[in-house]
Amino acid sequence: MNKLNKLKPVFLLKSAEKIIDKENTKDILWSILRGLIIIGISYIILYPLLTKISSSLMAERDLFDHTVRWIPRSLNLENYRLVFRAMDYPRAIYNTLRTAVLVTVIQLISCSLIGYGFARFDFRGNKFLFALVIFTLVVPPQMIMIPLYLNFRFFDLFGILPEGGLNLLGTYWPFIFLSLTGMGMRNGLFIYIFRQFFKGMPVELEEAAYVDGAGPITTFIKIMVPGALPAFLVVFLFSFVWQWNDNFYIHMFLPYQHNLPTALSTVANDVSTLLGERNIQMTGGRIALTNNTGMLFYIAPLLLLYSFTQRYFIESVQRTGIVG
Repeated sequence: MNKLNKLKPVFLLKSAEKIIDKENTKDILWSILRGLIIIGISYIILYPLLTKISSSLMAERDLFDHTVRWIPRSLNLENYRLVFRAMDYPRAIYNTLRTAVLVTVIQLISCSLIGYGFARFDFRGNKFLFALVIFTLVVPPQMIMIPLYLNFRFFDLFGILPEGGLNLLGTYWPFIFLSLTGMGMRNGLFIYIFRQFFKGMPVELEEAAYVDGAGPITTFIKIMVPGALPAFLVVFLFSFVWQWNDNFYIHMFLPYQHNLPTALSTVANDVSTLLGERNIQMTGGRIALTNNTGMLFYIAPLLLLYSFTQRYFIESVQRTGIVG
């Protein structure tokens, strides 16, 4: 019996070690599997970007060299110089940045107010109107293209202005009016984000402000807005990126402005003109190199923005999801 009693702790210790070893093995296997999944997804996402960076540094002869796959034989910056000149990059990025910032700021103001109204004020038709807001997400902009064009081409403000109205095409007013009224690009999603976030905030904050004599607008600005900064950051980044990539409204409302979407769509022809001045013919391979380089110029500001805001963006998305 004494020997059995002495063997019990040893047996239990060995059993515990086996269990721990199994758990450690499972953790190691899961870590390896998770790492492989992350590497695979990262490769799928980064592959197009890496391809464009590689091809932008190639000369045309590298495209037909079977020994060249990713790294060119010699770094070639001629593509960058030609595309920079052809796109008139400083002017294009300035016009695009000005439009994106203007629209984003107005959408932040209007969508936050509309979302706050849906979240905190109980009025007749609240749910029906909010359903219409969500419905705007599934309506393709091409369906309302002609009415939008005619509305801003002959803008008469519900018949108040003289016959014929004002021609607002070629100005920023269509973007301003659409953003102010919550009918801009993806505004239904932004209103939904704000509505869900404000709905999850404590009602006691507003009640305390009302007791202190604050009105709805003061309460919104001084109490609700500081607490909703995660939602504001998420909407700001979504709105800015979508407006930056917008090609539909830009071509319809600002057809003659030189911006990045317009410059990118004509970069191959512009580079062909520059090469024609040097008696160099534009070939299919050079067109591919030019388009890839132009796309890098197009997305470079977004990559720079994301590199500085990714941490705050991820935290804001998590926070928004928890509250909503």
